[in-house]
Amino acid sequence: MSLDFSEIILSIEERERKHLLSFNESDVSKRPSPDKWSKKEILGHLIDSASNNHQRFVRALLTDKLEFPAYTQREWVKSQNYTDEGWNQLVELWSSYNQHLAHVVAQVPSGKLTTPCRIGTNDVMTLEALIADYVKHMEHHLKQLSDGK
Repeated sequence: MSLDFSEIILSIEERERKHLLSFNESDVSKRPSPDKWSKKEILGHLIDSASNNHQRFVRALLTDKLEFPAYTQREWVKSQNYTDEGWNQLVELWSSYNQHLAHVVAQVPSGKLTTPCRIGTNDVMTLEALIADYVKHMEHHLKQLSDGK
């Protein structure tokens, strides 16, 4: 099962990388409104998601149950000031991180997919559900990036 998720992540990365690189640098820096993220900030959020989930996936492999802190997304995005970073650099980082995550996910033995994981105060979910949620979350935000182009 984990190999399927690995293939899905790679498929998404392949499909989206070239598409994202076609975006105009000035367009991706603009916020649609003061309370909405720019495309750079959305992609930065996806990089943060990859980073946090990388830690979660690997740590879940090393324990019988995972307890991991919540991700405070607004604070993470604000503190890293993604708007001042180059779009191509952000796309390449997102792309590389997901290539690596696909590799990590492919290493998950089927017996570890049921490892219970609690993130912050959220309900416990299995490692398999956590991986599936990562993919769903990524697709959601990639659709946001494409809708405004």
